[in-house]
Amino acid sequence: MASMSTQKACTSLSSSSSSNPLWKYDVFLSFYGEDTRKNFTDHLYATLKQKSINTYRDNENLEQGKPIASGLTKAIEESKYAIIVLSKNYAFSKWCLNELVKILECMKDKELKVLPIFYHVNPSDVGNQRETFGKAFLKHEEDRKVSIEQIQKWRTALKEVSKIRGWHLLDSHESEDIQEITKNIFDELNHEIPNDHEHLVGINSRVKEMMNLFSTMSDAVHFIGIWGMPGIGKTTLALAIYGRICHQFEASCFIRDVRETVEKEKAGLVNLQKQLLFKTLKVKVENIWDYHEGIKVIKTRLSNKKVLIVIDDVDKVEQLQALAGSCDWFGLGSKIIITSKDKHLLIRHHRDTVVHRANGLDNDEALELFSWIVFNQTYPKKDFEDLSNGFVKYANGLPIALKVMSSSLIDRPREVWEDYLHQLEEIPEGEILDKLEISYRGLNEIEQNLFLDIACFFKGEDKNRVAHIEGFGYEKNIKTLEDKSLIAISGGKLWLHDLIQEMGWRIVRRESPQEPGRHSRLWFCKDVFHVLKENTGTEVVEGIVLDFQGTKVVEGMVLNSPPCKENLNDKAFLYMKSLRLLKISNVHLPTGLNFLSNKLRMMEWHDYPLKFMPISFQPDNLVELIMPRSHIEQLPEGLTNLAKLRLLDLSDSKVLVKTPNFIGCPNLERLIFQGCTSLYELHPSVGALNKLTLLNLKDCRSLTGLPCEINLKSLKIFILSGCSSLKKFSEIGTNMTSLSELYLDGMAVEELPSSLERLTGMTVLSLQGCRNLSSFPSVNLPSLKTLNLSKCQFKVQLWKTTIFSV
Repeated sequence: MASMSTQKACTSLSSSSSSNPLWKYDVFLSFYGEDTRKNFTDHLYATLKQKSINTYRDNENLEQGKPIASGLTKAIEESKYAIIVLSKNYAFSKWCLNELVKILECMKDKELKVLPIFYHVNPSDVGNQRETFGKAFLKHEEDRKVSIEQIQKWRTALKEVSKIRGWHLLDSHESEDIQEITKNIFDELNHEIPNDHEHLVGINSRVKEMMNLFSTMSDAVHFIGIWGMPGIGKTTLALAIYGRICHQFEASCFIRDVRETVEKEKAGLVNLQKQLLFKTLKVKVENIWDYHEGIKVIKTRLSNKKVLIVIDDVDKVEQLQALAGSCDWFGLGSKIIITSKDKHLLIRHHRDTVVHRANGLDNDEALELFSWIVFNQTYPKKDFEDLSNGFVKYANGLPIALKVMSSSLIDRPREVWEDYLHQLEEIPEGEILDKLEISYRGLNEIEQNLFLDIACFFKGEDKNRVAHIEGFGYEKNIKTLEDKSLIAISGGKLWLHDLIQEMGWRIVRRESPQEPGRHSRLWFCKDVFHVLKENTGTEVVEGIVLDFQGTKVVEGMVLNSPPCKENLNDKAFLYMKSLRLLKISNVHLPTGLNFLSNKLRMMEWHDYPLKFMPISFQPDNLVELIMPRSHIEQLPEGLTNLAKLRLLDLSDSKVLVKTPNFIGCPNLERLIFQGCTSLYELHPSVGALNKLTLLNLKDCRSLTGLPCEINLKSLKIFILSGCSSLKKFSEIGTNMTSLSELYLDGMAVEELPSSLERLTGMTVLSLQGCRNLSSFPSVNLPSLKTLNLSKCQFKVQLWKTTIFSV
């Protein structure tokens, strides 16, 4: 069995502290050849190389003419990780023991990360020199050529390495162990690779300044704030520091984008608390339902641990109260680093916080960064020196401004540079948003509109979802925005810097400074309800996307709370004939609704208050229709011909009685009627939806029938749990091989069809609480991993591959 042993090792997220890596090899392999060279170590080496992990193994990488001893020493010093395979006869080799001493020296002096593998030996035997390790030292002590001091060094090294967290391999499958070890190294290295386009100019001096600050601190718990304006490099500095020192702590965690997470996610604070606990304890903590409970768990579990925690981009004190409330939450020697634009917030949270101001780049550093991006070298090309210095002057040391401007100059002739710089000269000094806007002006009209949609509506949204909503040309245009550094794509989501987003907002507000009804996009609550209540909307308006962030204070913590409902009249949307995007909630329409734009591509209306929609509403381009908790009884006939519709969500619409005819919606991928308790009929045309991947009818308690046969070739998840009036389940067609999860919990179904065996790809089948089910059919389900028959009234013979959940 393979297991992780002894002490905690650091998991790094850092990049190198310079623009190039400081090491030549990713991994140095230390092992005793006669034990493992031709088996375990050879297989490990091959797997590492297969993953393109640059690995040093002795007698292979040494340059001709170099002494072996000096070559090995140099290789250790130039490696990022050292994997030590401690096998039974390892200690018999003086060569190996000297290697070990050198590796541990580099761990202390050069931040080499050490990962021991206890290969068929116990860590305690290694540390205490028992068994074969004891015999080896008896032999060394008899050797007159080995000094007492050398033997003591070896003993100390073995004692020290035995306490480092690594892998303890006993009676396990070596191929699986090797895959796990390789994945761990691969993931660590991927975290540490800096963005190819990020040249961390000037980072060394800034990190050194912070290291000097840390050297003056006691072993108490310390809060350190990194404060500065947006785009100045606070996060970059925090990452570099984290990578430099995280190995000195028992546990570490870097929590990114706190402000963004709390704003975008309903349970943002709780999720961040869970992230902190998982990263520091390596255990998922699921039973946290509110931030108060999370605070208790953090204080209890981390109070005796020496931890390094970075909390990035904090803008409210309650975020710190939930994640790092006070010094007594953590063990002695812990450091809590916080980045924020608000200096007062840092001090208000903890009055002894040491606040470090993140300064912009000086002129030389800024010129180097600019040159890296434009010319891919550290200095400007000939004939561009004067212009380069001009751009650096206007950026005024702000890295994000340099990056945005320089990306528009790559491979451009001098004439374009001169025109660009001339535009900059017309902008007052210090007006950073104006400088950023020059890149926006270089876009064509379609690219500009996409950028404004992202800045106003889609920051943090899934890239593919936005692609469907925006439509034709999106992929090309999104690449242009990314190339010009106006947006970034991370984890499949769209992101842009706060300053760039502010620039986009300002462009929209400038369309009509006095009347928001003439803005192309509305996202600010006050502007939205001014336009809707005063009927000042015009055909200029293309999008209204409102995420309510009302606040309510409970015990000093700020919680999300919906605003009061607003009354709108029936002409609220009458003049907005160009409206493409609509997301709104919590409104009354006491006199009805006369009009909605037929150009809508996304409509998300929570708690829609009417039974019907406008008769004239026929949005042929609609991609998403999301109306949870609506009062709709039946969708209008005009909504049955939506060729571009991909998502229809009417969840918890309690008075909905019938679904529409789906023949005109061939591209539907997700259909959600969960909680529609009055729904009694599912239109048989659902069987024609060959692109449908999710069909969710959970808790549709009035539903009494399904199509005779379900034969949806793309369907992956089918949910009928809680359909307590449904007594018969459909026959399964021959095309249903994609279905992986089927949930029938609590149904009144009395028997299952034998055609169930056509679900050859099904991995989960849940029948919990199907009390009327008298038997389970004798079928072969080759992919089934989980079968839940709890609270059923019969017994069934289970085959070996089934996991029975009760």
